[in-house]
Amino acid sequence: MISVIIPTLNEGDHLGQALKLLAENAALHEVIVSDGGSRDDTLKIATDHGANAVASPQKGRAVQMNHGAGIATGETFLFLHADTRMRSSGLSEIEIALKNLTVVGGAFARAFDSESLFLKFTCSIARWRSQTFGWFFGDQAIFVRRTIFQELRGFRELPLCEDLDFSRRMGRAGKVVTITPAIVSSARRFEKRGPFVTTCHDCWLTCRYLASSRE
Repeated sequence: MISVIIPTLNEGDHLGQALKLLAENAALHEVIVSDGGSRDDTLKIATDHGANAVASPQKGRAVQMNHGAGIATGETFLFLHADTRMRSSGLSEIEIALKNLTVVGGAFARAFDSESLFLKFTCSIARWRSQTFGWFFGDQAIFVRRTIFQELRGFRELPLCEDLDFSRRMGRAGKVVTITPAIVSSARRFEKRGPFVTTCHDCWLTCRYLASSRE
């Protein structure tokens, strides 16, 4: 079984659609919504869709994902953002990838729900990065075998790039794969400052993490 773990904080506008699409997957799975203290209808939406809604002891994506993993019962963990759309074959594609016993995990190629040519270009670069280096970000829906997640002691509680940090450590534990075609993630965070400035800021944060990383 695949345990789908969704960290949330006031995701009422997006969570319902994500859960509806997950329900279209035939693969056996459970959904755990690990909430960081939402004040909207996030928890109600989660329970209305049959998810196991739990309150994380602290707010923070790494803490929430680790908390969700701690109560998960599946042999595979999938960490999904509330504004990312998993297609109806997505979970089965994970199962197929993990039939290769040398594969410890991976993620999906990613596209944004935007017509921006610049964002389409960045997604192409991100696909190359993922396939070449095995470096994944959270909106790519990272998945991993339970045993490997436990060996790595989950996500580190870092101020930034906990997803990249985890994927790099996962890649050292064994083979990782990038599943295509891409899943679709919301472009909402690019709306305020624009795709170019937001992408430059993301690159700066990634460089900060890489400069501070000892691995």
